Amino acid sequence: MYDAYTGQTRDVKTLSGGEKFNASLCLALGMADVIQAYEGGISIETMFIDEGFGSLDEESLTKAVDALIDLQKSGRFIGVISHVQELKNAMPAVLEVTKQKDGCSQTRFVVK
Repeated sequence: MYDAYTGQTRDVKTLSGGEKFNASLCLALGMADVIQAYEGGISIETMFIDEGFGSLDEESLTKAVDALIDLQKSGRFIGVISHVQELKNAMPAVLEVTKQKDGCSQTRFVVK
């Protein structure tokens, strides 16, 4: 892969956890755009992202959240599954799932 910071190529095995997550997120979003552009009539308006945000530093997390909010503002539904409190605080709406002592789950929808 090409590293724009160093101007050199590097093996993907050398990527940190945060770099791998960012690359995966960019690929998923880019592939959704390509599919929509080349397969007339197909609209990918919903996307779920499960975890991965915990591997990001504060700056990368802010950039990722900003990108997801921009996608949401453009009409896409973006669902994020995460335990990262900073991410939860940044989202305009949150579905909280809490496991109870009896093994059942309780849900609460919070719109900010």
